[in-house]
Amino acid sequence: MSEPAPSKGNLGLGVLWRIAWRDVTRNKRRSILSVTAVALGLTLLIVLNGLIGGVVADMVENAVRLQTGHLQWRNENYDEDALSLRPSELVDDLESRLARARATDGVRAATPVLWMRGLLSTADESLDLRLMGIEPGSQLHTHVRDGIVAGSLLSADDRDGILLGERLAKSLDVVAGDKVGVAVVSAEGTLDEGAFTVRGLFNTGIPGYDQGTAFFALDKAQALAQNRGRASAIMMLLDEPEAADEIAAALAEPGLETLTWTELNVTTVEYMTLARRFYWILDAIVMLVVAVVIANTLLMAVFERIREMGILASLGMRRGQIRTLFLLEALVLGLIGSALGLVFGLAGVTWLARNGIDFGEDAVASVGDAYAMGSVMYARFEPGLILGLTLWTLAVILLVALYPARFASRLEPVEALRKG
Repeated sequence: MSEPAPSKGNLGLGVLWRIAWRDVTRNKRRSILSVTAVALGLTLLIVLNGLIGGVVADMVENAVRLQTGHLQWRNENYDEDALSLRPSELVDDLESRLARARATDGVRAATPVLWMRGLLSTADESLDLRLMGIEPGSQLHTHVRDGIVAGSLLSADDRDGILLGERLAKSLDVVAGDKVGVAVVSAEGTLDEGAFTVRGLFNTGIPGYDQGTAFFALDKAQALAQNRGRASAIMMLLDEPEAADEIAAALAEPGLETLTWTELNVTTVEYMTLARRFYWILDAIVMLVVAVVIANTLLMAVFERIREMGILASLGMRRGQIRTLFLLEALVLGLIGSALGLVFGLAGVTWLARNGIDFGEDAVASVGDAYAMGSVMYARFEPGLILGLTLWTLAVILLVALYPARFASRLEPVEALRKG
């Protein structure tokens, strides 16, 4: 031993740190393998949690901007599953209600929408899909304006134009400027149909949405549905999504439901919770693997240094100090591995946040009506989560180090010298 013999019961933490560092570097190969296990484990945790965090956040954001807004006013009798067009189930008195919504603090934008089921047909094919009557200039439809890839956006007074998703147009083999037929069962139960010119094609990056949605100007949609002055809902964007419940209470009105984005996206919110729980299990498994590696390293170190422990104990090192020594060795391995894991993990999240993973439109569209899931999935930085994963990794390492540390501290000096 190169360390000076300590006086009985007087061994400072600084001396223990130096002994711990020397012991860690004594068997370089084993220490490198242990540090590598910690680094890879933490890298995996950071990257996977960053990816699932990004996917879940994007799904919520996409659902809000494409389908629901942060708040919706609906008639309390509205049948969403049937996309009802009965006047008694729609929102009326649109002008005064829009004025009230837009004047409410915290509401950034409000716009009416009219949803319908319809049959879109060409000379060769027909498809059943969701049709939407919108105010094209509204802030809630920036995804449509920004996503135009061919042709142009609808104007508010367009009477014979329609917008199609690029993916839908390809499946129908139509381009901007072509004519398509649209048939809708109106509120009176009659079949209204007409020919419309494809004004433009849009691509929102959400294959399921682009495949199953087409847009009319609101006035034309109301005329088709024989529901002038009415809408399926009034959608609102808020300055602060967290204030949705408070603003919903302020906008409460007899005969109308005021639904928040969490109520409108129950499936997505449940998916968020389920995904988080799954990743907690995965996190626990990765941490367990790292813990086993560290525990094995320290146990091997104990068995190799039984005689050394006996000498230190006979020279006056207390059991608590021997236990602390092995915990410090585990901490050294954990800190080095965690530092490397943070570097590699943050690099991985940075790359995924910029480039994402492209699963392909066909693969994502095959999931079904996954309107909220994009074909490219990006990671997202969550500093609190990254810090938590790092601290939990260190905590687990120290926890599993307690057993070999306790084992070493309980060796009797005479027995240790004899075994060594």
